[in-house]
Amino acid sequence: MSDDVWSYALKLYARPGVEAACLSLQEGGADVCLLLAAAWLGDAGIGFSQPRMVALENTAREWREEVIVPLRSLRQRWRESATRDAELAPLRERIKQLELEAEKVLLGRLEAVAKDWPRGEAEDLLRWLDAAAGEAGSLRRDARETLRTAASLS
Repeated sequence: MSDDVWSYALKLYARPGVEAACLSLQEGGADVCLLLAAAWLGDAGIGFSQPRMVALENTAREWREEVIVPLRSLRQRWRESATRDAELAPLRERIKQLELEAEKVLLGRLEAVAKDWPRGEAEDLLRWLDAAAGEAGSLRRDARETLRTAASLS
């Protein structure tokens, strides 16, 4: 496992099917950064607990709502217009990069929350992913299973 969550997330996201699974779960209401952090925690053998999950969710909520979601919304709103407007297309790409940087910051914050949690104490990958996926994981089990399978290959 990668020591830092960002490196882990990049490797996991690049695996076949993971991007589509994450986006499917996101469409169902899940937070992709929480999903990737949950996979990282499960892979590290960090035992799942509801208080730990709450700490992660609390850390993610404000940054997601104040920074990531507005950037993503703007980027998505500009998708069609950017195909017709040559000056808008590069601006949309810059928004996309800002969104990615904001996700990197969030993953770093989630890593900081978990820095003192002992590793190697449990094999709780599925519990972490279920908690991070929430209702989206129940509705989109195939996507959650794709993510679980890819994360368990580490």
